[in-house]
Parts: sequence; C-alpha cells; structure tokens
Amino acid sequence: MSSIALIETIEQRKVVLEKIKTGLIERLNLYQSVKQIDDDTPLFGSGLKLDSVDATEVIVLLDETFGIRVKEGDDPSYMRSVNTLASFVIAKQGEETNDETATPAGADKE
Repeated sequence: MSSIALIETIEQRKVVLEKIKTGLIERLNLYQSVKQIDDDTPLFGSGLKLDSVDATEVIVLLDETFGIRVKEGDDPSYMRSVNTLASFVIAKQGEETNDETATPAGADKE
C-alpha cells in the first residue's frame, strides 16, 4: 500500500469514527463528547452501557448515516466496540464499491 493510500485509509477511518461517535451521542442521548469516547470503548457492558433497544438504534444509525443495511447473516461481533463498528462500516462500504465496479454500466441491479 502506498503512503498516499495509507493516509487516505487513515483519514477515511477517522471520518467514520467521528460520524459513529456523533451519531451515538445524538441518537442515544449520551452525556459525553466525541473526544471522551475512546475508539476501543465497548458498546455494551462496562463501556457505553448500551442495551438491546440501543442496539436497534445503532442499526438505524448505520442505515441513515452510511446507507448500510445490516443483514441477518452479518456476524454480530461488529457491535463489540466503536472500532469494530467502524471496521464493519468500512468493510461494507468496500463491498458496495466492489459491487458497483463489478456491475457493468447500464446493467440493471436486481
């Protein structure tokens, strides 16, 4: 990976992390700032202390903020921490990019 590609990847991750943290704060009425939430903060348990209702809000956040629809087959471990959530978003965005480049222009998607 070239240094330019690495810098772009790092910047993309920073943007995704910031959007996730901001979305969590706004949607779940967390009394923290973006800077107070560490990237490795667990979403459940001793971390942000989210519950199952909050998990549903996270799924809606992914859809509304990133256009990502979580499927039943998706490994639920993406909800471990802020970082795993960011990795999930970036991976899904990469899948969408690959799907778009694999589909010839003008072809109908089903």
